[in-house]
Amino acid sequence: MKSTCSIILGLLLFTACQRGNDGTTPAYKELTEAVYASGNVYPRNEYTVTADATGVLQQRLVNEGDSIHRNQLLFVLESATEDARQQAAANAYRQARANLGANSPVLAELEAQVRNARTRLSNDSINYNRFRELYGQNATSRAELERAELNYTLSRNNFRAQLNTLQRNRNQIQLDVANNRSQLVSSEVAGRNTRIRSFVDGKVYEVYKDPGEVIKVGEQLALVGSGSQLYAQLAVDESDFGRMRIGQEVVLKADVYPDKVFKARVSKIYPKLNRTDQSFRVDAEFVGERPASYYGLTVEANIIISQNKHVLTIPKSYVIGTDSVWVEQDGKKQKIKFQKGAENFDLVEVKGGLNEKSIVVSVE
Repeated sequence: MKSTCSIILGLLLFTACQRGNDGTTPAYKELTEAVYASGNVYPRNEYTVTADATGVLQQRLVNEGDSIHRNQLLFVLESATEDARQQAAANAYRQARANLGANSPVLAELEAQVRNARTRLSNDSINYNRFRELYGQNATSRAELERAELNYTLSRNNFRAQLNTLQRNRNQIQLDVANNRSQLVSSEVAGRNTRIRSFVDGKVYEVYKDPGEVIKVGEQLALVGSGSQLYAQLAVDESDFGRMRIGQEVVLKADVYPDKVFKARVSKIYPKLNRTDQSFRVDAEFVGERPASYYGLTVEANIIISQNKHVLTIPKSYVIGTDSVWVEQDGKKQKIKFQKGAENFDLVEVKGGLNEKSIVVSVE
């Protein structure tokens, strides 16, 4: 966007300062200084509805222009894969819980092995003590005593191993229950993702898919946004950006409404330069009457920088360079500098160097 500098808003009434053959004199007038900007109107809370699951679009429950409310069902995907995954996760979770229950066949078998090992250990312990007494009485051989001791040691080690096996399997089953429960929750969430709802109260601006189409995760389904909360997204030239302030008044016109003028106020100024057109983004909230919710409606705007009700002005066409004019004094023409204030396309404010009696002339 080329720099637009400041433009007049058509609010001035030219009753003096008309350029004539004999020049002109400064006159007091109302001077409104504004910055031009162009842009579009968009809804607040705008977002693109995307699919979080893969499947065939079974139902499209909204059309362009429909009003919607928060949590309203918009699309339904049919997904046999998600259903099968959810059923498998439910079965795995159910089986894991059964394995951890009081009637768990896995734990029952291991507990039986522990009981057998405990019984074997008890018998071998008694047998070993008996052989020790017999050996003390020289009633048995050393080899028999060592054999009894070996059996006792093996039984004790086996009992400890069975206890460890039981505890390890119990821990593993508990972990399986937790993991299967997580998978079941994930599959249930994935199943709910096949039913796509709105996050906002608003309006459907565009729908991208029709029933029967295969939808993949991340694909766009529709564009929605507020149906009543609108704002103007404006592009302000880089050279004018430093004059932007929050709260400045904005006057907007749209081709759709050739006889209407809308008012707004600057609500947000973005600090990032758009290098494509050398402009900065400025948002403006409508005040009072606003246009209908047409997405992307093109507007032209004047952002009011200053409004001076009664200032001394001269026509801009008489200004030479940035701050000089030709004046006629005592029948002679001379070039002088003056102190310039605000300006628009037609007028320049005079802050010093000229007065109402000065005769400003042009030199061809």
